[in-house]
Amino acid sequence: MNLAGFISSRITFKSKRTFSKLIVRIAIIGIMLGLGVMILSVAVIKGFKQEIREKVRGFSGDIQIVKTDNNESYERSAFVDSARYIKNIKSAGMVTGVYRYATKPGIIKANGEIEGVVLKGVDKDYDWSHMKQTLVNGTVINYKDSTDAKNQVMISQTTANRLKLKAGDDLMMYFVQEPVRKRKLKIVGIFSLGVDEVDKTFVIGDLGLIRRLNDWNNGEIGGYEVRIKNFEKISQAADAIESRLPILLKAYTVVDNYPTIFEWLAMLDVNIIVMLVLMIIVAVINMISALLIMILERTSMIGIFKAMGAGDWVIQKVFLYNAAYLIGVGLLLGNLLGVGLGLFQYSTHFFKLEQSSYYMTFVPIKIEWLDVALLNAGTLAICLLVLIIPSMLVTRITPVKAIRFK
Repeated sequence: MNLAGFISSRITFKSKRTFSKLIVRIAIIGIMLGLGVMILSVAVIKGFKQEIREKVRGFSGDIQIVKTDNNESYERSAFVDSARYIKNIKSAGMVTGVYRYATKPGIIKANGEIEGVVLKGVDKDYDWSHMKQTLVNGTVINYKDSTDAKNQVMISQTTANRLKLKAGDDLMMYFVQEPVRKRKLKIVGIFSLGVDEVDKTFVIGDLGLIRRLNDWNNGEIGGYEVRIKNFEKISQAADAIESRLPILLKAYTVVDNYPTIFEWLAMLDVNIIVMLVLMIIVAVINMISALLIMILERTSMIGIFKAMGAGDWVIQKVFLYNAAYLIGVGLLLGNLLGVGLGLFQYSTHFFKLEQSSYYMTFVPIKIEWLDVALLNAGTLAICLLVLIIPSMLVTRITPVKAIRFK
């Protein structure tokens, strides 16, 4: 062990001085709280972004392919379904599923109330795995009997509450066209996505019903809903898919269809940065205060070492080693606090949220160990680098004055 390390270990573990103990403890607590809050902040923001993103993706898919025209309404123009289109879409890579769908606006009338909605029609090949996770009551549409499936519908909990409906009830849905058409439908399931843009707008039914209402042929659809493996490459996937399709078809990503939600999620990254900067500043200020007090408390010791020929940098290292130990203790406790509380919330969903305001009923957590490691390394490195400056106070201390300092 070198001289600086030996002296640092002696004053760290063997010292009986009490003047600086309170400040040192405050510094350790500051590091602990700072790191714990940073870990939880990153985990909560990432968990929040993932939960909202997966909910929207689960309902609308990652990419929607529709007919290229000037129609910006909820009722897209029809085109003929083709196995060649689906083959070309899948050939773009990253694609996990392609599903046919169509949409049509309508008005639900029930219990003396009316509600404007959009019917999203899907067929028997639709992947219900995401929707099953959001079911509050009932089941998904049953396609064992294709005739019966045309009369089944799923509505959101928001719509059910507004119209005083429940699973098993019948409702009347009117479709504004010439002539106006109405259909009596049975509610087989109630879902709650937690995203107002979806819950207040959509109900789910059979694609065949929309074909009949629009007088389409059996092969006509409103679009394809495509799901991909890696959401981070959604733009590249959309471009690759669109390049393989005829000019009459256009690909839109879920980010294009729900810009407000994804712009809001992108802004959360700013919150992470602000939180990390503030916590690092608090930790650094605490450690600077503790280091200055430790130096002032041991002014006599510094003077003696200088009189014996010790250089400034050797003495600086003594206090930097001491600070590194205190930071290490704070990091250990911070990890126990942040990771422990995060895992507790992940397992129990103990801390709740108001779904109408936050899109979910609990605080989501996504702990990535790389984030934890980087936060630890970054905090340690920044604190030690910044502490080099106050440790230079050692160079201003002269042996004669220091030895007489009490």
